[in-house]
Amino acid sequence: MKGLKRYRFAQIMFLCLGLCLFPVMAWANEVNVAGLAEITRALDTVWVLLAAFLVFFMQAGFGMVEIGLIRAKNTCNLLMKNTLDFCMACVGFFACGYALMFGAGNGLYGAQGWFLIGAKSGADVPLYAFWLFQAAFCGAAATIVAGGMAERMKFQAYMVYSLLISALIYPVIGHWVWGGGWLAQLNFADFAGSSVVHAVGGTAALIGTIILKPRLGKYKPDGSPNVIAGHNIPLVSLGVFILWFGWFGFNPGSTLGVSNGGKTIALVAINTNLAAVAGTISAMFTVWAISGKPDLSLTLNGALAGLVAITASCAFVSPGASLFIGAVGGVIVVLATFMLDKVHVDDPVGAFPVHGVNGIWGTLAVGLFGRQALGLANDGLFYGGGFTQLGVQALGIFSIVIFVLISMGLIFKLVDATIGLRVSPDEELKGLDIGEHGMEAYSGFQIFITQ
Repeated sequence: MKGLKRYRFAQIMFLCLGLCLFPVMAWANEVNVAGLAEITRALDTVWVLLAAFLVFFMQAGFGMVEIGLIRAKNTCNLLMKNTLDFCMACVGFFACGYALMFGAGNGLYGAQGWFLIGAKSGADVPLYAFWLFQAAFCGAAATIVAGGMAERMKFQAYMVYSLLISALIYPVIGHWVWGGGWLAQLNFADFAGSSVVHAVGGTAALIGTIILKPRLGKYKPDGSPNVIAGHNIPLVSLGVFILWFGWFGFNPGSTLGVSNGGKTIALVAINTNLAAVAGTISAMFTVWAISGKPDLSLTLNGALAGLVAITASCAFVSPGASLFIGAVGGVIVVLATFMLDKVHVDDPVGAFPVHGVNGIWGTLAVGLFGRQALGLANDGLFYGGGFTQLGVQALGIFSIVIFVLISMGLIFKLVDATIGLRVSPDEELKGLDIGEHGMEAYSGFQIFITQ
């Protein structure tokens, strides 16, 4: 009898203890869940910041590619433009660009968050981390134009251009696609910027180059082009590899987090790399077939073409598709480069063939090879989805290109009518380094005779 009482007493004590511990265990579980969420958010923030740093470093790659493909006498000028356009881009994107792109508004533009006052982050990371990542993208779009208009554009005019495209033009298009605008509502897809960044920069370079007209001596009286060789091809090669490296922040960083165990990041990374490889190889064989020599500069541009082409679809396609997308990019960058010479558009570094033409191709490729299973709204044409996604992609890229042609054409014309767009013929012949900046990139080569 006593044993039974003790047993019941023990049961009651354990029940009381359980009732006392239950709130503690529930609280601990809540703390554990909350702590896990904070750790995940911290990892996402670190990843986005790391990607932003990589995209920022791409400015060095752009600089090396561009100066290597122009003459030595304009090196300082182009590096100044490369440096200042990133600075002007950050100022413009801070003041009003972010508000236009990600602020609450309508289908055409945002209208909240000027100078980041009252602004909200567009991802599950702190506002400042998200802003820095997006500002690096904005700077990349702006700097594409420097190479296309190299060796004859005024430095003051370039600073005005870089501020306006970063504060107004790029953010409006970004709102259409990434800020919940009208294209986003139609399920237009551009994962990392073939249209928003590259087609915008490449198209702006095209209209600016047409308005600026060719460099002195670029075309003979009979219309055939003269070769104006770049002064340092090793720098071009270095710049391409810097850009290739930075693209692993550009594309994988656009996941904006490390969700699903990093599977999306891994897919984006391998697609990015395979497209670059395919673009390099196909560009080499294409220029080899046309000219009889495997030209290094066009082969390097093939790598960039593959990277640009895969940027829109890198999260929505298989690795096999990325090889095809990159290979097509390598072919068309070579063909577009030769075509520009035929129509007397002088693009010293191939800004439009690399970024404009392949930005368009990469955007359309989403509608051909995209997979609904990988997060796209509709399967692409080659996977049984019909023309739905392809039609949306075509509408989107057509609208973006036309908007940039008109808006940037007006801006360049306005700048030309006020402060002037092009340097004088005498300054162009002497070189913009001396005329615009009073210095040389490579000093100490002159021979001085002393008495």
